[in-house]
Amino acid sequence: MKIIAFAGSNSQHSINKKLATYAANQFNNAEVEVLDLNDFAMPLFSVDVEKEIGQHPKAKAFLEKISSADILVISLAENNGNYSSAFKNVFDWCSRIQKEIFQHKPMLLMATSPGARGGGFVLEIAKNAFPRYGGEIKASFSLPSFNVNFDVEENKISNTELDKELKDIIKSSF
Repeated sequence: MKIIAFAGSNSQHSINKKLATYAANQFNNAEVEVLDLNDFAMPLFSVDVEKEIGQHPKAKAFLEKISSADILVISLAENNGNYSSAFKNVFDWCSRIQKEIFQHKPMLLMATSPGARGGGFVLEIAKNAFPRYGGEIKASFSLPSFNVNFDVEENKISNTELDKELKDIIKSSF
């Protein structure tokens, strides 16, 4: 079983990438590949740019990565209550090639933030939107107060109740 995991962030120190990586590695007998949105940086999407250059090869490469997965583990960064511009740009480029970006792959959808809502706004937006783009959301998880509940040195959720919740979600949903 192959898991493609990524954060909806282009931060070099993305807390969502840390969460996605941790969660993906909780699946039994899985080959995990963690993507970095910086590897898929493209010009800001517009129909004018698309008309000039056509379908961007990095968008095609991103879709190929999604295609190679059996399961997707995605943790979205929340910027001003919505997707990060880096994720939205990849999403926009890809959707022009293939509307069903997520290709009906089973998905664990997550978010975290330093705040107590744990990216709750962006998580709700994605839960409503992703199914229209081939997202088969099997489960979702929000990690509130990342800096309190995640040990970055140990690369794991330090709050035992939240850690158990995530592991139970993975076990029961996949």
